[in-house]
Amino acid sequence: MRDFLRNRRSRLTPDDVGLITAGRRRTPGLRREEVATLAGVGVSWYTWLEQGRDINASAEVLDAIGGALRLTEPERAHLYVLAGLNPPLEGGAKGVEVPQQLRDLLDSWLPRPAILRDRYWNLLMVNDTAQAVFGLGDDDHNCLISFFTNARYRSMHTHWASAAPDVVAAFRADVARAPGDPEFGRVIDDLSAVSPEFAELWARHEVGLPAQSVKAVRHPEAGELLFDMTTLAVVDRPGWYLEFYNPQPGSETGHRLGLLVVRNPG
Repeated sequence: MRDFLRNRRSRLTPDDVGLITAGRRRTPGLRREEVATLAGVGVSWYTWLEQGRDINASAEVLDAIGGALRLTEPERAHLYVLAGLNPPLEGGAKGVEVPQQLRDLLDSWLPRPAILRDRYWNLLMVNDTAQAVFGLGDDDHNCLISFFTNARYRSMHTHWASAAPDVVAAFRADVARAPGDPEFGRVIDDLSAVSPEFAELWARHEVGLPAQSVKAVRHPEAGELLFDMTTLAVVDRPGWYLEFYNPQPGSETGHRLGLLVVRNPG
């Protein structure tokens, strides 16, 4: 904490933050009292924080200090970690623009299914095969909500009932990483209001960590499909995840998937 704040403070000049100074300055960058003034905190308190003393810093105060020091988003997240707090999370999927490189990546996985989602399990992009194979439509915006409310998806999921507890447990593990996050709360409240099954499973408080897994689908045209699913984090987009589905070796999935794509091009 001490070294990080000193370094960030030394790289700024009074002109950078709109301060007017007179005379020669012996200290490179901003002074501690200037940072404290810009952040609206006491000079002694900021000094203790920079010295790494055991004091409590709220998210609001850290945001103010981050603004005063002109921290970037990664630097701001690092400040939270140094202070022992969870880094701030970005909002949900509304208005999110998916970079063309990621769009091209999902399309390059065709004819195999691929999905891009965020930490709240909001669907950011679904390639054409994923839509056809998993029964996802234009009204599907969240993986968890669709899992419980999309009748077509449920009917196609071979082991829906046995998979449901694991799905909810995995979602709870994600929620636990961001206590009090309102977007997670919105998903939980909205789904609980329309799905008694989800509400019952959520009340169990089971927690599980998803790993590489198998997804089984009974498609009305292609029949039984088995996929190995691998989830990858998008490093330059914290909270975004790519789900790639590969036909399970030894199954007829690859052949059946090819026939499905031929019958339903584009």
